[in-house]
Amino acid sequence: MEPESGSSPPRNPSQGSCRIIITMRTQYFGAFSLIFWTLTLIPLLKYVFIVLSADDNGEGGTFALYSLLCRHAKFSLLPNQQAADEELSAYKYGPSRQGPSSLALKRFLEKHKKLRTALLTVVLLGACMVIGDGVITPAISVLSSVSGLQDAKQKLTNGEVLLLACIILVGLFALQHYGTHRVAFMFAPIVIIWLISIFAIGLYNTIYWNPKIVRAISPHYIIKFFSETGKDGWISLGGILLSITGTEAMFADLGHFSALSIRLAFAFVVYPCLVVQYMGQAAFLSQNISSIPNSFYGSIPDVVFWPVFIIATLAAIVGSQAIITATFSIVKQCHALGCFPRVKVVHTSKHIYGQIYIPEINWILMIITLAIAIGFQDTTLIGNAYGLACMTVMFITTFLMALVLVFVWQRSILVAAAFLLVFGFIEGVYLSSAFMKVPQGGWVSLVLSFIFMVIMYVWHYGTRKKYNFDLHNKVPLRWLLGLGPSLGIVRVPGIGLVYSELATGVPAIFSHFVTNLPAFHTLLVFVCVKSVPVPYVSPEERFLIGRICPRPYRMYRCIIRYGYKDIQRDDGDFENQLIQSIAEFIQMEAVEPTLSSSDSASFDGRMAVISTRSFQSSSCLIVSEQEDFGASNSMQSSKSLTLQSLRSSYDNEIPQMRRRPVRFQLPPNPGMDPSVREELLDLIHAKEAGVAYIMGHSYVKARRSSSFLKKLVIDIGYSFLRKNCRGPAVALNIPHISLIEVGMTYYV
Repeated sequence: MEPESGSSPPRNPSQGSCRIIITMRTQYFGAFSLIFWTLTLIPLLKYVFIVLSADDNGEGGTFALYSLLCRHAKFSLLPNQQAADEELSAYKYGPSRQGPSSLALKRFLEKHKKLRTALLTVVLLGACMVIGDGVITPAISVLSSVSGLQDAKQKLTNGEVLLLACIILVGLFALQHYGTHRVAFMFAPIVIIWLISIFAIGLYNTIYWNPKIVRAISPHYIIKFFSETGKDGWISLGGILLSITGTEAMFADLGHFSALSIRLAFAFVVYPCLVVQYMGQAAFLSQNISSIPNSFYGSIPDVVFWPVFIIATLAAIVGSQAIITATFSIVKQCHALGCFPRVKVVHTSKHIYGQIYIPEINWILMIITLAIAIGFQDTTLIGNAYGLACMTVMFITTFLMALVLVFVWQRSILVAAAFLLVFGFIEGVYLSSAFMKVPQGGWVSLVLSFIFMVIMYVWHYGTRKKYNFDLHNKVPLRWLLGLGPSLGIVRVPGIGLVYSELATGVPAIFSHFVTNLPAFHTLLVFVCVKSVPVPYVSPEERFLIGRICPRPYRMYRCIIRYGYKDIQRDDGDFENQLIQSIAEFIQMEAVEPTLSSSDSASFDGRMAVISTRSFQSSSCLIVSEQEDFGASNSMQSSKSLTLQSLRSSYDNEIPQMRRRPVRFQLPPNPGMDPSVREELLDLIHAKEAGVAYIMGHSYVKARRSSSFLKKLVIDIGYSFLRKNCRGPAVALNIPHISLIEVGMTYYV
């Protein structure tokens, strides 16, 4: 709670020095009153009692709010939504009974694409500010805690303190790849001891220095504070808002803790400890005005200085580790939304779901954090950037929450307007003060957010243009039907998995392939891996299987759905799961004729949800595991011995990619439909012949008639990101030995 330059004590007090000191003490009373009511209104009232209720199946944060809005209105810009997605168990939120005014507002926003783009931009801005927090929080936390050494009897120089802080920061980022679960057992004791320590110190300072500070809880002192300080008091709000930084993380951590546990912990533990600590600092400063630069360590009694210093440093490391992990989750969610390039995501725990590590982002964050710590070396300047980032995220959350009140909770527009007016006004005042600190370090948040914002928007823009190109250049089904079951080409034994981002229709890369190489596999599966606006998709609902064209064509569609917080694991069993899913669909189709389209003009039929957990009890196929890889040579195969030896050597080099060797057989069922039995046999024979993965190797370019800005974004920005991110085959864990890439140029 450091005062601003306009409220600092005079260096050469004159005859009115006593009166000035009394005025300063009154200002500290007002500053504490501001902190108390800010803590009460924003973290306690807004977040704990209101915003925490707007969870998305237990997940929080700006992306959770945006996913709720996308499920209740057509706000998403990627047109890959399907009616089957709305049947997901996690998709439902509640009955829809919107009023006329809410429906009118909903239709207005859905009609104007620019407004939906603006909404996505606001969400991305919040995400970029959170990523900025992942850079700034470790720098300010570690520097602030280590600066206590300068108050010790054996003082250290600024350079020595900075060197120690950099060593701690490097160690902090270097330990990230081990995962949170390996050190998480220390987090709870450290945080509890830290809270008890600041509560005890605050209570001691209040009783010892100035018990009258309790009166400052009255909002009367806020009015008195602004009446005496005027404009300087408004500017000082940029420092006071640092008392509520980290509040947004409380909402984002819903995925790791329940709403009830967060409410109880904050209301009965965190909130009282913070209030008493700030009360103690205000009491100490009211009697020790000269101790302003290091008020926290200055208020600690000498007897407990070193224990408190150690626990403060450990608490700073814990807080920094938490925000870095949150940054990984934000990047993962941005990628699922189609707004961030593909990166390597490592699942660090086999037992705790959701703990991830992204190497590229980790080292980029470390470099930027060290640059900020070395470049500024002043926690006040870094704090200005920190406060601006945190308050921007809070303001965005207030705006999104107002939309959730209307479209998700079905409240009236007046209630949402009242919520937006009250909390938006409070946070707007703080935000305006934080913007005054842009020249004094606040520009760091804006620069970092701008850089990440450009990356996200360029990637999303290029991805959307590429998807629309695929959508408008699909292969007509009439053309396929006119070719006949052989498709006018040679059908070779095996299964061809054609990967595409299209959820409907046949992608253009298929016609591009058969035009240049008129041969394809006897069984074709068009695979689409897509994200849906829910946090998690259960394994029972992950696979959607359908048919393309009539049965003799042997063409199927498989859509694999993931939530924005799901991790795509490679368990080496995808091929077997796919075969079992198709077999399950073939039998379901024979029993339920509604799965087949009765309309001869449309053979891109209805998709069926196939549960991967029902395979063990299913009687579709008998699965027998091979004891070793050599047994697979007894299968009927069209592959040469050379290719089989290459696959064997590849599997030995990369054991984690090794597919479980199994063989499928039909159960003895005399009552099975002959056409179903024939199709299942074709499926088994195709699997034994081998599986090939066909994927487009696309080159995206802007049309010649495009504007200069579009050419700059597509030809330079988007192309650069595509060349320097992980390839789609690597991201989808496709075995390189079975991959066939089809080169194709997209003019968008």
